[in-house]
Amino acid sequence: MRKLAKCVGCTAPALYRHYESKEEVIQAVVTEAYRQFTQYLYRALEGRTPEERFIMAGRSYFDFAMEQPALYEIIYMPTEVLGAHNFEEGMGDQACAIGQFWSDRVRECVDVGYLKEGDPHEVSLTLWGHAHGLISIYHRGLLGHMGVDAFRELVVNSFFRVLEGLGTEGSTEIAEGIRSENETETMTA
Repeated sequence: MRKLAKCVGCTAPALYRHYESKEEVIQAVVTEAYRQFTQYLYRALEGRTPEERFIMAGRSYFDFAMEQPALYEIIYMPTEVLGAHNFEEGMGDQACAIGQFWSDRVRECVDVGYLKEGDPHEVSLTLWGHAHGLISIYHRGLLGHMGVDAFRELVVNSFFRVLEGLGTEGSTEIAEGIRSENETETMTA
């Protein structure tokens, strides 16, 4: 707790006034990470069509990972590594809610013919695994000194390759929407 208190700029006794244990502190940090992550993702619900919500969800996921890398890493860190072994069940509920959010975006795209028929949960896991893998590699510095803009372009291009296998002819609308938004964002940066 002393090291943690020093990191946050207070004393250990001050930290203990708010939390009874290191595990409580860690749980509070993880809860805050999920809260911020869901705020980013739920922005996508402002989209008017399944295509817009799908694109906005992907962009929000990427933005959270790039703008809040420490919180992003904490969300996916095993509890043993965090040093917390007795997390409340609510942590699993938060992860399930995010998983359901992705399944819903995929289901919408299947329903309107942008993605091929398939189990929305499995498809969302495929897309999440792809995005999370690339982001984890980037965060660990395994792509050299690639800047965020170049990495965004790599992710978008890689996503297109995955989408070609999962998508229908209608998915070209999604791809074109992402491409044009990415080009516009690169020009304004």
